[in-house]
Amino acid sequence: MKSANDEENRKMQPLTGTPAADGFYMPAEWAAQKQIWMLWPQRSDNWRLGAKPAQAAFTAVARAIAEFEPVTVGVNAAQYENASRQLQHPAIRVVELSSNDAWMRDTGPTFVTDGVQQRCIDWTFNAWGGLNGGLYFPWDLDDQVAAKVAAIESCPRYRTEGVVLEGGAIHVDGEGTLLTTEECLLNPNRNPQLECAEIEQRLRDYLGISRIIWLPQGLYNDETDGHVDNFCCFVRPGEVLLAWSDDELDPNYARCRAALARLEQGTDAAGRQLVVHRMPIPGPLYATAQECNGVDWAAGSQARDPSVRLAGSYINYLLVNGGVIMPSFDDPADALAQALLQQLYPQRRVVAVPGREILLGGGNIHCITQQQPLV
Repeated sequence: MKSANDEENRKMQPLTGTPAADGFYMPAEWAAQKQIWMLWPQRSDNWRLGAKPAQAAFTAVARAIAEFEPVTVGVNAAQYENASRQLQHPAIRVVELSSNDAWMRDTGPTFVTDGVQQRCIDWTFNAWGGLNGGLYFPWDLDDQVAAKVAAIESCPRYRTEGVVLEGGAIHVDGEGTLLTTEECLLNPNRNPQLECAEIEQRLRDYLGISRIIWLPQGLYNDETDGHVDNFCCFVRPGEVLLAWSDDELDPNYARCRAALARLEQGTDAAGRQLVVHRMPIPGPLYATAQECNGVDWAAGSQARDPSVRLAGSYINYLLVNGGVIMPSFDDPADALAQALLQQLYPQRRVVAVPGREILLGGGNIHCITQQQPLV
């Protein structure tokens, strides 16, 4: 006779097959959401001053989201008490969930649905490049995050052994179209064993999409190798928002125009010509020497240098139920960006949250969050 433990272990095992074959697909981010998932920052070799400023920034993001929908924050055991105190809010749940760092978009699961049920995709994670340009070592706990989230939610999951992908590398319209960049997904430090056509087939198999729009590159100096979520995203079916610079001396100038050419030449899965909105790029932004000196040195971790331009972007925003949570940088373009987002999302309330501290760690609001659709 099978015990309760045997049954629980069976449920925790990865599913066989693929989501698309089972009738599942990844919904768009504007679909109704059950909650947002986050992780808690603590590593001092990425976040300055023992991660205290980053923790305050993450708390501000979590509280902004909590005005619209529930938030669950995964926290390492050593930080559980501290995080619980800072995150006190009726709509914020704190759970013990160990990780190497705090990038839930890239380490957490991608949720897929068939309209009735929900499942998770547990991508293989290698810290944005493994031993060939990855940002830290080890990353073993981060590679377990998706499975732990799935277990907490009792959500069946597919494990993509041998297919490395981060959630920030993809954007979908929920109607069969996917945006990504060649700079990231075709980088040999992700899936060197796969040709482009094979990667495309994996995307179709796991995300239920039929049309892939490849942008050549992402934002200049993005240490994730050009994640699309920092550069271009869907606003709604048939419309995208692209980071943009009119400064010919800006290294993003050529990148933006190359992306625009691809977007204008292509169509989405429904055959629509894409409408492209242009979002100004802030800055250029740089870390100060003081900010860089506040980060502890550790072998194998990403060094912080005040001469290196930061990949600041307003594209790195999060859609929540009835709202938009966007980063601000105390930059003249902040107001323009917020006005544009309010114009593009007239039925949502746009909330700006300071994003500089998160940017110093290598990403922003979209990078540190992962939406769980409502089924």
